[in-house]
Amino acid sequence: MSKVTLREVAAHAGVHISTVSRALDPERGALVNDQTRNRVRAAADELGYQRNAVASGLRRGRTQTLGVVVPDLGNPFYAPFMRGVENHLEGRGLMALMAETQDDHGRLSRVLDHLISRQADAVIVASARSGDERLLRKAQEQIPLVLAVRHLPGAGIPAVTHDDERGGRLAAEHLISHGHRRVAQLHGPRDVSSFRGRGRGFVDRMRESGITVREPDDAAGRPRLEEGRRLMKQLLAESDDLPTALFAHNDLMAFGALQAMGERGLSCPLDMAIVGYNDTPMTAFTDPPITTIRLPGYELGRMAADTAVSVVENGPDELKVLSLPPELVPRDSTLRWTRRG
Repeated sequence: MSKVTLREVAAHAGVHISTVSRALDPERGALVNDQTRNRVRAAADELGYQRNAVASGLRRGRTQTLGVVVPDLGNPFYAPFMRGVENHLEGRGLMALMAETQDDHGRLSRVLDHLISRQADAVIVASARSGDERLLRKAQEQIPLVLAVRHLPGAGIPAVTHDDERGGRLAAEHLISHGHRRVAQLHGPRDVSSFRGRGRGFVDRMRESGITVREPDDAAGRPRLEEGRRLMKQLLAESDDLPTALFAHNDLMAFGALQAMGERGLSCPLDMAIVGYNDTPMTAFTDPPITTIRLPGYELGRMAADTAVSVVENGPDELKVLSLPPELVPRDSTLRWTRRG
């Protein structure tokens, strides 16, 4: 069966072919009055016309695709992030191409090469680590980049991030207000800006109150449940004088900490209160529900997509760095803790 052409749609709608071309183009549809645009679209639907987005984009030197690179598809935070990206692109004639690095530098390099070879219009990178700066700068010479969630200060790449340092301070202030003086944290990868910020904010605020923060000997290699469990087991083995509260640098690590406590016969929050980070959906349904710092994934995705589209359409006229404010979400993992002795 042959494809319906623009000329056939134009004849059916009783307009010139150029009017059809404009009316069916998401970027130029506003140039046609509403009545004519609706008539053209109705004719296209009736005939079963399918617009060739690739051909249309190539005429402008674009492929109408936007790469989105995330570190871990197993982390539930990235589902609302991707939804924010997709919803912002909907109606703009753009398609997101998603890839996962598994927090591996080599995989990031290969993903960027693939997206460049496929002539993606821009790439949102949500998986940057400190050692990736040279790679990303080189890629930026060939394709517009936008960093999301994780930042590389000084790299000269537009970024949409979260005020993680303030988030760490909010976690500390919450625990201080509930009477905790013996506290610990499970640190995420130290070569990721978001975890460095959370750790710095938490430690600085505790220090201001004369409180020393305990940590296991090392940080998480990857911010995952199994690493939270491993680090928590280290912390529990170090001393019988356990902290009364713990700050885990993301919710997955908090879940791992809960698991390690259960294996040791300890209860949250009676033996130890826990604060996580991200406010992923499961935090409200664990036993107990986890107090966390909300990282608005959907909004971050929407803003990252908006920034990427702006760079594609207008060029990187100025280095844009946006940072969203954190919000504490208190739940039973800290609220039901009772000061001891």
